[in-house]
Amino acid sequence: MITVHHLENSRSQRVLWLLEELGADYEIKHYKRDKKTSLAPAALKKVHPLGKSPVVEQNGQVIAETGAIMEYLVEQHDGALAPASGAPNYQRYKYWMHAAEGSFAAIMVTALLLTRMETAPMPFFAKPIARKLTKGVRDAYLDHTMKGLFDYAEATLGQSEWLAGDAFSAADIIMSFPLEGFAARGNIALYKNISAFLGRIHARPAYQRAVEKGGPYGLIR
Repeated sequence: MITVHHLENSRSQRVLWLLEELGADYEIKHYKRDKKTSLAPAALKKVHPLGKSPVVEQNGQVIAETGAIMEYLVEQHDGALAPASGAPNYQRYKYWMHAAEGSFAAIMVTALLLTRMETAPMPFFAKPIARKLTKGVRDAYLDHTMKGLFDYAEATLGQSEWLAGDAFSAADIIMSFPLEGFAARGNIALYKNISAFLGRIHARPAYQRAVEKGGPYGLIR
């Protein structure tokens, strides 16, 4: 039996969804965020030293990191939801599997931190300084980097229904989090292919079951 240590409103929602798509047996241990800080509770450090979610346990193994977990689960199910290693779209699949927690996650975290800096309580005389600092980062790096990434996802989804080609795969599951986050905070009206992709994944029965079992998921509009 697989145990998923699931933190509310977090990346671990994708692990539940993958398990539902695979038809796997699993159990969920639920964790709540701190109401003041929104951070994961200290109890998760008893599972893994970093105290992060998702973490899964199976047969005495503790596996952390979303990408590693998802690759492990796909391998455990004979490569289901992944193209064969020699298939023409295999490298495309691998790119999106790693881009989600690499390029896309990094830029989304940066955007979140800048927003928190801009909205954090501070003396009135410090606010112009904070705004100038965050604007400098946005102008020099964040805005054009984020646009490039999501323009690329938009173009890819204009070529095929799913990110790795015509077949739904685990790459679509792992990329759901940054694309949902972008839809919740960005100008999604300009990205019709990403919007259509999100509509397709939200309509999947396995996605809906995962949300029902995982609890409230704030990234869904």
